[in-house]
Amino acid sequence: MPVFNVNAARAQRLEALGLAWEFEVDGERFSLPTEIPRRSAKALAALDDNDLDGLMALLLGQEQYDRLCGHDVSVQDISAILSAYGEETGLGVGEG
Repeated sequence: MPVFNVNAARAQRLEALGLAWEFEVDGERFSLPTEIPRRSAKALAALDDNDLDGLMALLLGQEQYDRLCGHDVSVQDISAILSAYGEETGLGVGEG
């Protein structure tokens, strides 16, 4: 039986997706990681299911999150971003 090679699978995912998944708001680009380290997953799990600001701050990092807050984005906008992000990366964050 062949052995599953984690490093090869990761390399294949990163080749297909790149290091970051990008979205744009009002002509400004933002990027989310295509892979989430296990350490960050604990912080994600600790967030309340409805804490969209906390989720976006954790995923974007403080500098990008502060820039995003300068735009007039709605809860529906954030939901659409997270939905597309989950579909394209397979991460499924923000799903309750």
